[in-house]
Amino acid sequence: MRAKDAVGRYGERVAARRLTEAGMTVVERNWRSRRGEIDILARDGDVLVVCEVKTRRSTRAGTAAEAVTPDKLRRLQDLTEEWLAAHPDVRYAGVRFDVVAVTPAERGPAHVDHLRGVL
Repeated sequence: MRAKDAVGRYGERVAARRLTEAGMTVVERNWRSRRGEIDILARDGDVLVVCEVKTRRSTRAGTAAEAVTPDKLRRLQDLTEEWLAAHPDVRYAGVRFDVVAVTPAERGPAHVDHLRGVL
């Protein structure tokens, strides 16, 4: 496994734990279609939360959250429509798009920013 992949998987584990600690239920992780991937789908009450996870080892090239571009968010919307179409038996009162930005620390827990409702 490449170091970049390991860092990404670490960030997704941290993000899933943070969402669970916030009272959400992780519905699915790493859902893929031909067009891309949704990192985490979670339920927050009766709302589907589509979560993009970005992990950066440092902020030299900008923060992890800054790496989520408008193009990425549009693609995430398209993927969410695809996921909902593939799960017609599942109903939600609404959909929210969140970003969880993870920066590992040299020692101790990672720094985590949970940005709710980015769209």
